[in-house]
Amino acid sequence: MSTPPTGPALRATDLRKSYPDRKAGTAVQALDGLSFEAERGTVFGLLGPNGAGKSTTVKILSTLARADEGSAVVAGVDVAADPTGVRRRIGLVSQQPSSDPMATGRENLVLAGRIQAMSKAEAMDRAGWLLGRFGLGDAADRLVRTWSGGMSRKLDVAIGLVHRPEVLFLDEPTTGLDPEARAELWAEIGRLAGDDAMTVLLTTHYLDEADRLAHRLAIVDHGRVAVEGAPEELKSRLRGDAVNVELASAEDARLAAKVLADEPVLWDIATEGTTVHARAATGARAVPQVFAALDAAGLTVTSATVARPSLDDVYLQYAGRTFEAVA
Repeated sequence: MSTPPTGPALRATDLRKSYPDRKAGTAVQALDGLSFEAERGTVFGLLGPNGAGKSTTVKILSTLARADEGSAVVAGVDVAADPTGVRRRIGLVSQQPSSDPMATGRENLVLAGRIQAMSKAEAMDRAGWLLGRFGLGDAADRLVRTWSGGMSRKLDVAIGLVHRPEVLFLDEPTTGLDPEARAELWAEIGRLAGDDAMTVLLTTHYLDEADRLAHRLAIVDHGRVAVEGAPEELKSRLRGDAVNVELASAEDARLAAKVLADEPVLWDIATEGTTVHARAATGARAVPQVFAALDAAGLTVTSATVARPSLDDVYLQYAGRTFEAVA
């Protein structure tokens, strides 16, 4: 009887990767010492804007690229030492569609099973089960090119699951989907970790997606982990409310930040374009003082909002700018 695997399902340690920029004659640093761990049977999110290093991380962990420095272990197997062993244990759903649009859904899944060394009978049985699991049974024998975007994306995930992997990589799985299709795919991702006890590495640039699905997440910025933790834990680290004040110009915002720095009810004051971001113990009570101070300084507020801490506030705290400004 085999011993159950122990330790984290994923471990990345000080990963570094650069790519040559032939036009500029320099190197682009995609990863700059990225490290994290993901526990078995959980959804671990890599949250960051495009270009942060998320997809490069997935390529290294799934053996599609080699790190310049650092190490990675997937399902107990060293990625550099035994890439074949890693491939046997993982499923990968990349940003690009993996299905053949000129084949049916069933044909796509059977082919994927045969590639994974299943017998024809095994592949047919697995294909039928997955089509039912993802609610694709009625369209199973139609060409995939006639399917909706949401259905096609579910098929991509099903193809990644044909061989029952221990770890599934989902690289920006819901990009371009409408809200209904995103919600359906979210439900499936939740079931993978919950019902199937599978480890899922999810890369996304959607704050709500990371907040909803990830048991833990790492916010990635410029190829490094800026902060890591459970979504609620990260938000709870930020005391009080977020107060955001919009001014007429960037210059007014800079002047407003200087004025508000003297207000004892505010802290963590930062500017971004025409907006001043700050935190307050009770935002609703702080806003009248903010208006009064800026009015006395001859500065006009165009809008002001108060909100409980969000992942965008976490990103601002650790990366120095809001997520929406770079995503």
